Amino acid sequence: MQKTDFIARVAEQTGVSKKVTRQVIETALDLIASSLAANEKVVLSGFGTFEMRQRRERRGVNPQTRQAMTIPASKTPGFSASNNLKEMVRQSQARERGGSR
Repeated sequence: MQKTDFIARVAEQTGVSKKVTRQVIETALDLIASSLAANEKVVLSGFGTFEMRQRRERRGVNPQTRQAMTIPASKTPGFSASNNLKEMVRQSQARERGGSR
């Protein structure tokens, strides 16, 4: 699902205009991004947690020269799904397969 599809569905289900829905979603995403940039964890209960994760320095290979190289340590945004979200996805997949859980 693309962002525009997401905005359209939220607008449809809430009865709010697409313009207002777009503003709310953009603001929420901007807030998540700025919080991560400030190294703050964002917890959305029942959905999941966004947080910055530290990646260690590691060995790699330059694909153009095939030379070994060191990839420096870095920070990257990460998402951990809540147990509620994981369970909803599992139940949905079970229904698609014809079973139940």
